Amino acid sequence: MQPITSRNYTGESDLQAILDLLVESRLQTDDWRYPHVGELLWNYFMVLIHLEPSKHIRLWQAGEKLVGEPILGEPILGEPILGYAMLGEDPTFDVQVHPDYAWRGIEDEALDWAETLLIELRRSDPERWGGTLVSGSRQDDSQRMAFLERHGFHPSGEFSEVNLLRSLEGPLPEPLLPPGCQVRAVQPDELSDRAAAQREVWQPWTVGEVSDEDYAQLMRLPGYDPELDIVSVTPDGVIAAYVNGWADPLNKIGDLGPVGARPAYRRQGLTKAVLLECLRRMQARGMQRVSVSTNNLPARRLYESVGFRVVNEYIEYVKAGQAEGG
Repeated sequence: MQPITSRNYTGESDLQAILDLLVESRLQTDDWRYPHVGELLWNYFMVLIHLEPSKHIRLWQAGEKLVGEPILGEPILGEPILGYAMLGEDPTFDVQVHPDYAWRGIEDEALDWAETLLIELRRSDPERWGGTLVSGSRQDDSQRMAFLERHGFHPSGEFSEVNLLRSLEGPLPEPLLPPGCQVRAVQPDELSDRAAAQREVWQPWTVGEVSDEDYAQLMRLPGYDPELDIVSVTPDGVIAAYVNGWADPLNKIGDLGPVGARPAYRRQGLTKAVLLECLRRMQARGMQRVSVSTNNLPARRLYESVGFRVVNEYIEYVKAGQAEGG
C-alpha cells in the first residue's frame, strides 16, 4: 500500500477530484453522510471569492494514476483523492474522507492542520478569525459526532438545520405566477441582476458578499448548470426570486441552494415557482430525488408545500476555549 500524504489545493483538477470523491463516497454510504456536490461547490465558491483555496483547502492522497472519466468534467491526470479538509470563514471546519479510509487518522490530521492554520490567521487578523471554531454533523452520524467531541467540540445549542428530501416520481405541480411574470433559466445578459439578487437576499452574511465578477466565476465552475439556475422575472425584467440547482447524475439526486426572493417580491408565489421549475428540469435530467436544507421555519414550510419532507438534521458543534495557541 502506498503511503498517504497531504498537500495544499493547487487548482481546478483538485476540485474535480474532490467532486468525484463525494459522488463515489455517496454510492457506498448513506446519502447524508457526505455533502452533495452542490453543497461542496457553493462552499468552495465562498472560499474562492473570499479566501485562498490554496491555503484553506488540504488534500490527502495515495500515489498517482489516471483518474478515469470524472462525473462532472474532463479526464485528468493526477492523484486519487482520499479526503479533503476546508477551513472557511467564521471560522468553520469540514473534513470528508473516502469510506475505505474513514476514521483511520486522516480526520485527526485534518483538524490538526486546520487548527494550526487558524493560529496563524488569528495572529495576523484576530478581529476576522477570533471567533469560536465551528463544525457540525448530521444527527445520525455517530462516528463524526464522537470524533468532534473527542477533540473538544460540543453542540452549540444555537444552530441546527433540517435536511429535506423529495421524490421526483410522478407528475409535478405546475408553477402559478402573478400576471406578466415568467420563470426560466437565468440569461447571460442578466449576470449583474442575478448577482444583485444574491446580495440583496443574503447580506450582511458572507454568503451575500458576491460581486458580478464573483458570480461569473461561479458560472464557470464544473458542476454549475445554467439551465438549473432558475429565476422568476417580473414584467419589467427584474429577477425577483431564484434557486441554484445542482445535479449528481451518478446517484441520481439533485440539490437546491441557495434559494431566495428579494424582500419586495416575497409571498407572491415567485419562490415556489422557481422551486417547481427546477424540480421539473431535474426530473427531465433523470434525477430521482432532490434534497434541500434550511434552518428557517418559513423556508421549511415552503419546501414542505412543494412535497419535501424532513429526513435528517444537521447539528452545529463548536470548540470553546481556544486562545491564540489553540
